[in-house]
Amino acid sequence: MNIPYRPRRLRGSAAMRDLVAETRADKHRLIMPHFVMEGGATREEIPSMPGIDRVSVDNLLRDVEADLKLGIRYILIFGIPAQKDEKASGAFDEHGIVQNAVREIKRALPEVYVITDVCLCEYTSHGHCGMVEGGHILNDPSLDIIAKTALSHAAAGADMVAPSDMMDRRVEAIRDTLDDSGFTEVPILSYAAKYASAFYGPFRDAAGSAPQFGDRRSYQMDCRNAREAEKEVLLDIDEGADIVMVKPALAYLDIIRRVKDIVNIPVCAYNVSGEYSMVKAAAKLGYCDEERLVAEILTGIFRAGADMVISYHAREIFKHGWL
Repeated sequence: MNIPYRPRRLRGSAAMRDLVAETRADKHRLIMPHFVMEGGATREEIPSMPGIDRVSVDNLLRDVEADLKLGIRYILIFGIPAQKDEKASGAFDEHGIVQNAVREIKRALPEVYVITDVCLCEYTSHGHCGMVEGGHILNDPSLDIIAKTALSHAAAGADMVAPSDMMDRRVEAIRDTLDDSGFTEVPILSYAAKYASAFYGPFRDAAGSAPQFGDRRSYQMDCRNAREAEKEVLLDIDEGADIVMVKPALAYLDIIRRVKDIVNIPVCAYNVSGEYSMVKAAAKLGYCDEERLVAEILTGIFRAGADMVISYHAREIFKHGWL
């Protein structure tokens, strides 16, 4: 049979497939998240996120050092304070849990690149990402506190700050505050297109950040909207964002692609807790090959246009050579 073009010729062996692969999921562009809590010599399993723990600062140092030996250089820190209040006082406390963790990591392991999540939900008694009055989440009164939180992280030694609150104009507030305080070189990774998603369930279990009333749909994005994501991303870039993020990743690959096509700065994607936990649950039940599934998911996220990915799978990927 005379078939002039046979696509299968380029699939015939592993060597050929590797040679012509269009997308390579780069493990060195993965960011490993950590949950740090008050106390000492403390480690608590997170039932909904197998393999991920809440840890005290001393154990965080051990984990980060072990991960660095595997090759993991980039980390994202979430803080779990011992006390919460309506004003999120612990978020910008000079001696708060994230601030202490950052100082210790940069002292002991200066080569680790530390990104800090800047939000108020873990620190507020009501669990929302901004100030609350009369059952309403207030935008403008929240900006100063969010900016003060970012400043406290930078002062502690954070290499990058990542605001995740989705308040309007918070990137501008953070950029102005950092610049006015001499931190002009600290980049902002903006959670620019963050959707109100059911995929966050395990994270809220891990961080104890579920809202005590209502939900976050008045400030996080509606999953039905794509053009709105473009607007949010462009606004954050105008305000000074150095990197923009799409969150979640797996159900929003089209959004990653749309964002990548309209910006000229790096795009980050967050392979979130629910995506991680679904894979873990399916693997435990024997429904999937975990290694292949993780590799396929991460490749899909990179193929959609992500330049870097925050993923709870990072440690296992480095440890077991999954990518």
